[in-house]
Parts: sequence; structure tokens; C-alpha cells
Amino acid sequence: MGFLDKILGKKESPIQSYSDFWNWFLKNEKEFFKIVQNGKNIHKDFFNRLGPKLDEIHDGIYFLTGMFNDQTAELILTPDGAIKNIYVIEELVNTAPKMEGWKFTALKPASAITDVGINYENFEFNKDNLKFYPNIHTGYPDEIDLTIVYNHFTEDKKQLVTNGVYIFLDNFLGELHSVTLIDNMKVVGLNETSEELIPIEKLKDYLIWREKEFVEKYEGTRHNTDNDNYSSYEATTKDGGVVIAILNTDLLKWDKKASHPWVFIVTIPFDGNNNNGMPDNEAYQLLNEIEDEIGLDLKDLEGYLNIGRETADSKREIFFACKDFRKPSKTADQLIKKYSGSLEISYEIYKDKYWQSFRHFEQN
Repeated sequence: MGFLDKILGKKESPIQSYSDFWNWFLKNEKEFFKIVQNGKNIHKDFFNRLGPKLDEIHDGIYFLTGMFNDQTAELILTPDGAIKNIYVIEELVNTAPKMEGWKFTALKPASAITDVGINYENFEFNKDNLKFYPNIHTGYPDEIDLTIVYNHFTEDKKQLVTNGVYIFLDNFLGELHSVTLIDNMKVVGLNETSEELIPIEKLKDYLIWREKEFVEKYEGTRHNTDNDNYSSYEATTKDGGVVIAILNTDLLKWDKKASHPWVFIVTIPFDGNNNNGMPDNEAYQLLNEIEDEIGLDLKDLEGYLNIGRETADSKREIFFACKDFRKPSKTADQLIKKYSGSLEISYEIYKDKYWQSFRHFEQN
């Protein structure tokens, strides 16, 4: 076997846990350190080996590296803006063993404004050419809606400029604050606004103040759904299919929606081709079991409210409003893994402080 290993190359064991990953990294860390320190062939000799190992843990883990100081290499793991992958990166970094010469960081850290200058697609972003102002909505007082004003904005390069601003904010605010504190944002030029402009260096303090105010306003807010009222909704699609929804109407009327600002939607497809897009008895039972399974993990008094579900077009969507985005993401990933051989379960999680995703149910 040893002879064959030399000829074919010894196959490395698959990564099945965080500890498996760090054990693999430990075996290679001295070689990786030299590669980062030298700054040559980093992509080929380090990233091309690191990437597949991280993929075995979870899709969508990206990375940056460089020398933190003369004696320490830093590896920054980032979800590149994907909220659902933050928990994996935080857990992975939290389990990292102590390694002399290495610093492991979950998510891009915040930087002093004087240290942030971004060059992206021939545009430069810095404290001198960026300003902002908040948009206040009386009907949505907790919404953080920002307009970023960029001196060199051009409409034909709008998407590139917006991407550059997001990269700037990731580095200035830190990735976690950048992707979780801002609800809505648009980028415009100087000639598109008459508002009083605020220097971009004051954005960090503004967001911290708004978040502190928000937390204090809703601190301790809980909702027990045991005695809530539910309503069923039925409609037909354009092609004649059936849509059936069951919603918690007390929650839809709740005046503290913003206390649970994260909307979490689990989508479960099933074979409904012979039943007008609806599940048969066996599928119906399985769907209910999965929903109960999610509910056991995500309890209302812990900050996870089951708003209801909708069944149509051979799929069921289960709706939650949550105080936090980490646990729902982890619960969904575990569910996807458990049923990977039989169901193609998917999910999304995003910020929607006023549950506008369910406004059509309220109107009905």
C-alpha cells in the first residue's frame, strides 16, 4: 500500500467536522506560513489547497490572507455578504486551535477611516469622495435606509459604483455591521440630492446609535403563540392550480414586528403533479413532520415566530420571523443535510423589519 501511495499520491481523508479541518491545517501550517510570508504563488500553493477543504465544510466560505505583522500571518474567512453563511465561519474560527504565527479572523474586520481606500474597476473610494444621509420614513421608524453620495457617480456605471461602495463599507464598518445593520441603501451622485450631507466617517457612530436605540426599544419583547388565532387562505393560480395558506393572524396584526426583523423561509418541494400541485397524504404527513421538527429547534419564546405556511405548485413554504439569523441558518442546513437523499430543501433569510413580505396576507 505504501508503494501505491507513492505512485498515486496518498488520498487525504475527507473533512467532516471543524476539528478535521484544523487537524489538516495544522499539518500544513508551517508550509502555508512560508508561502504567505514570501508572498509568491499564494493562489497556487495555498488558496488552491485551502478552498476545496473549506468547501467540504460548507459552500460559500471565501478567504483573504496576508501578514498581520512580521511574525504573524492572518487568514480572514468571509461569506462575501451571504448572511446565511456567517454562523459557519464564526463557529469554524471559534474552534481554531492556538497556532504560533497565525491569526484567524471571522469576517472582514472594521478599519479606521484613514486606513480605508478602495480601488475598484478604475474607481477610487475614500473618506474624501463619499458622504451619506439617512432617509426617515414615518411609517417605518426603525428602518435604517441610507443614501450614499459618491462624487464620481455616473449612471452608466451605477452597478460598479454600488459594488465599490459595498466593498468600502465592508472594510470601514466591518463585514458584520455592513451586512446586518443597514436595511436599505442606494448610491447617487452629488447632483441628485439637495439634502444636508454627512461625512462618511460619521456613519459608524450613526449606525451604533441607531442599533443601541433599536435594542433598547425592543429589549425583552417576546410573543407566546400558544393561544394565537389562525386563518386559512385559498386561491387559484393563473394556470388553475390551488394555493392554500395558513397564517397566524394575531402575529400579522402585531405592533412589535420590528423586534423580530429577520424573515426566514424554508421551501420544501414535493411531487404534486397528479394532485393539482398539492401533496398526497404521505407527502402531507412528511411536510408536517418537517415543520414540527423546525419548530422544536426554533421556539417562539426564544425569538423565533412561526408565521405560517403556504402550499402551491408542488412546494411548501414555511415562514418564520426571527430575532437572530444564525440559529435559523444552522437549523436549515442541518435539515437540508438530513433529507438530502429525498428532498431538495432550500431556504432564504433576510432583513425585513416590518414583515412587508407578508403584506399581501394582511391585505386579504
